[in-house]
Amino acid sequence: MWYKKSIAKLVSEAEQSGEGTLKRTLSSSGLVALGIGAIIGAGLFSLTGIAAAENAGPAVMLSFIIAAVGCAFAGLCYAEFASMIPVAGSAYTYSYATMGEFMAWIIGWDLVLEYALAGATVAASWSQYFNELLKIFGMALPNELLYSPWVEHHLADGTVFTGGIVNLPAIIIVCLLSLLLIRGTQESSFVNNILVVLKVAVVILFIALGWQFIDPANHTPFIPVNEGEELLKSGQIGFFDFFKEGYFGHFGISGVLRAAGVLFFAFVGFDAVSTAAQEAINPKKGMPIGIIGSLLLCTLLYVLFSYVMTGLAHYSEFKGDAKPVATAFAKTGYTFLNTAMIVTIIAGYTSVILVMLLGQSRVFYSMSKDGLLPKVFSDLSKRQTPWKTNVIFMVFVSLFAGFVPVAELGHMVSIGTLFAFTLVCIGVIVLRKRSPNVDRPFKTPLVPLIPILGIIVCVLMMASLPLESWERLGIWMLIGVVVYFLYGKKHSVLRKEIESEKK
Repeated sequence: MWYKKSIAKLVSEAEQSGEGTLKRTLSSSGLVALGIGAIIGAGLFSLTGIAAAENAGPAVMLSFIIAAVGCAFAGLCYAEFASMIPVAGSAYTYSYATMGEFMAWIIGWDLVLEYALAGATVAASWSQYFNELLKIFGMALPNELLYSPWVEHHLADGTVFTGGIVNLPAIIIVCLLSLLLIRGTQESSFVNNILVVLKVAVVILFIALGWQFIDPANHTPFIPVNEGEELLKSGQIGFFDFFKEGYFGHFGISGVLRAAGVLFFAFVGFDAVSTAAQEAINPKKGMPIGIIGSLLLCTLLYVLFSYVMTGLAHYSEFKGDAKPVATAFAKTGYTFLNTAMIVTIIAGYTSVILVMLLGQSRVFYSMSKDGLLPKVFSDLSKRQTPWKTNVIFMVFVSLFAGFVPVAELGHMVSIGTLFAFTLVCIGVIVLRKRSPNVDRPFKTPLVPLIPILGIIVCVLMMASLPLESWERLGIWMLIGVVVYFLYGKKHSVLRKEIESEKK
């Protein structure tokens, strides 16, 4: 259970090329685009308004910076591992080298949940925006083909629709993107680059056109007053009363911090870059650039976007607003961009689904190569893609998106991601102690401080999630443990090699 893969063995695997291995086609710019494709999605267009209206007001841009710093702790740790061990599999591979086979299996099983469920969740939402676009051209789909049988949807007239049959667009988009991944990583990267250029262009257009219509009055006060914080300062209430009475998080400094927790999940996705390490042309240079570069670029866009958005409309106008970006941009008079915004959101969702499906298949590929899963998951096509894994998860994820009310399971994506972040941060500390002389093309600064801060941030975020998320994660992990002992442990390639050497 605790056998570890040597760094030398992992590096040797990474240097293999030719038939039976993943093809190196991703440049540094392609990796940055992959990261942006995974990060910029619904979070920017929906969470910004929610966090401004309910927590931080105009200071939501500070919340983005705080959330980005929290992500950066984990991102720097990912960058060190990805440059040092440029193998597909992300946190699964890193855990194999630092904490042993069983922990690697646990994190690999966890990542499958993260990527597959994220893909299904985003696909289910993608269909709603796609239908909004169809409405513009008078071709809207009936509600029966937009919702699963177990979803209750509140229509615009206030009635509740429960007659869904299947979320057909969600199934179609998952299938199309899976077929694109089967076609090849280079082709998938090309499509992702187009989607990234499209959505970044419209975000920049929103910032550029909206800037001249900013009303400074909407940014005053920059941090709305939290009544509880004022009472706490004056000594009228105690520290515990501040939390007990529900003051925490509703504006003031605590509101900025609460919003940072909400917006943390707008950055989730950069870790998917590390799953493509074995397909990077120059992983030692490209992986740190892809991970850190995508984080920095997205943070800059997020801060500018939120500044313009809260300057165009008063933050209170975003309360309960399902389309806060449209509400803000309506103040400019450039109504033509509303359609462009819908197209951009669709592009954003599409690239997120694409990267999630890619990440999931690469994790299973690595686990299968190690013998922990059946060989079918590491079989490559002539185009050097794990096509059988893509097909299997095309069916699984599309059915999940089409029939399961995945919105209720969204927190599971977050808890799975944060769990992976935590183990990667721990792994950097462990490997610095155990293998201090290993070549590290990129080194996380201030170790162990940066990894420890990353662990603290991730654990605090996990603690803030609902109990149901922990219960569901526990059930999924229990299933994984059973699979490991029934199959993985018996077929482990590393275990067989070590026990053969002992004989």
